[in-house]
Amino acid sequence: SRCSKSQVIKCRAAVAWGHKQPLVVEEIEVFPPRDHEIRIKVVATGMCHSDLYFLVDCEGWSGFPAVLGHEGAGIVESVGPHVTKFRPGDKVIPVPITQCGECRFCLNPESNLCEVSHITSRLKCKGQTLVQFAGISTFSEYTVVSEVALAKINDSAPLETVCLLGCGIPTGYGAAINIAKVKPGSTCAVFGLGAVGLAAVMGCKAAGATRIIVIDTNKDKFEKAKVFGATDFVNPKDHARPIQEVLVEMTNGGVDFSLECVGNVDVMRSAFESCVKGWGVSVVVGYTESGEVSTLPMQLLAGRTWKGCFFGGYKSVESVPKLVDEYMAKKLKVDEFVSHRLPLDRINEAVDLLVQGKSIRTVLEISQVQ
Repeated sequence: SRCSKSQVIKCRAAVAWGHKQPLVVEEIEVFPPRDHEIRIKVVATGMCHSDLYFLVDCEGWSGFPAVLGHEGAGIVESVGPHVTKFRPGDKVIPVPITQCGECRFCLNPESNLCEVSHITSRLKCKGQTLVQFAGISTFSEYTVVSEVALAKINDSAPLETVCLLGCGIPTGYGAAINIAKVKPGSTCAVFGLGAVGLAAVMGCKAAGATRIIVIDTNKDKFEKAKVFGATDFVNPKDHARPIQEVLVEMTNGGVDFSLECVGNVDVMRSAFESCVKGWGVSVVVGYTESGEVSTLPMQLLAGRTWKGCFFGGYKSVESVPKLVDEYMAKKLKVDEFVSHRLPLDRINEAVDLLVQGKSIRTVLEISQVQ
């Protein structure tokens, strides 16, 4: 029985067997939850650029075979010993950054970098243990997560949409609101118009920015950026000089706030140097392990601030339910990020759409809600 927490569940999952290899939908085994763990039925998940980064771009990553996916939503199937906050049937969103509530970082209001590590794998395929990406693995019909990496959400929330609140939207939205602390009347620049960048645009708009300049080499994304509040559109391909010089000229000395949502060290420098001296703040949001960031010391000495964040600075377990409630109250856009919907067995199409820059978020419909 799939309802018995004492049994292994056999189900389908998209397995990443190696670097740059197509994902393969396989039958896997999902083992019962242990102490403080929860097994969930995954209903829907977004295809995030971080999944793509480790599958395609991160040459040194040794986490294969793996089940990727970390932006999902589902229903609790069973709970392990000593779990008190969740019960079967609860609607939940697993989160890629833990919140134990007890470590030095959880107790400090200035940080969301919980020290508790993620679950060890409860997934196997063909006798091999599968790495659970970000401790989650939502490219599977069932998965097991730690209770410190799981948010219980509004029971009436549509899982096929709010799954996107598990990573990309909070990452960009929170970077603008929590970390940059964008001020009313300010001028902002957002580099990169994937889902994270568009969420950053939405955050700048919500914080009261009056001018929001977006920068992307894919001009097809500019129309979508308007939906979230962008006012000016810059394509670096249209300019021969460094894009920070273009932005400084456009804004009489630089923007008040900039957010780098690409994951490229050269773009990080451009974003930082596009800030005005004296008070400009630039936030690194995009993830990469390739290269080091650099700038001239005078850029810092002139009073600019350079900072970064994970997951938009949100303390994950307590914040995601609040974001779901904001969406339910029509105070937060989420549906507008969904560009495609595909079943699990067409997951490689979702990868291709992201590689080609043709999607914002593809939602993979993993299981039916019963």
